[in-house]
Amino acid sequence: MKPVYFLFAGLLFSGTALASECDNAASQTELTTCAAAEYQKADQELNSTYQNALSRASESQRALLKKAQNSWIELRDADCAFLSSASSGGSIQEMVNSQCMADKTRDRNAYLESLMECDEGDLSCPLRGQ
Repeated sequence: MKPVYFLFAGLLFSGTALASECDNAASQTELTTCAAAEYQKADQELNSTYQNALSRASESQRALLKKAQNSWIELRDADCAFLSSASSGGSIQEMVNSQCMADKTRDRNAYLESLMECDEGDLSCPLRGQ
């Protein structure tokens, strides 16, 4: 499925144009393209946050963060495959999967950001003040 996302990402010229097109999307192809673009945007934001978290982590924490992130990716992909299985074989399946991927990716991004914005004295926060 990833090659399809790259295809859709290659079709997009600008965020502004996409937003306008997505507001007026009427066909399943347009809706699917917009959902894929939303996932790509969320994924780029997550990658940036993840790199920031890695740079703030201690050397021993980096291996743990990488393991956690890889495990999360596997879980996200499996959850979204399951969620979109209800429309298996239908033209909407890819859109449902992309929407799921975008939602879970935005949630993960918010979680990683929260690990870098800890209250003073919060010992359960691994990236505090680093």
